[in-house]
Amino acid sequence: MSQQDTLLSKILLGASDANIPFAQLWQLLNKLGFDERNRGDHYIFTKKDVEEILNLQHKKGKAKPYQVKKVRAVILKYQLGGQYHTPL
Repeated sequence: MSQQDTLLSKILLGASDANIPFAQLWQLLNKLGFDERNRGDHYIFTKKDVEEILNLQHKKGKAKPYQVKKVRAVILKYQLGGQYHTPL
């Protein structure tokens, strides 16, 4: 299982939203096909056919927990996680 698969599984389980490294979440969203733009310390992710806009910030190298929850909701709603589209 790759590092991104492990991260995706961890996000979908929702057990450690406060411990998700921002850089890994950023890489995952890029791998899932999101486009990124940057405004200061805000990273804004959009994707064709996904109506939600994900606005992420990092705090001491970690993603903010409430933003991880939003990412999880979008992944589940649009089944973006491939084989992990439903929680384990």
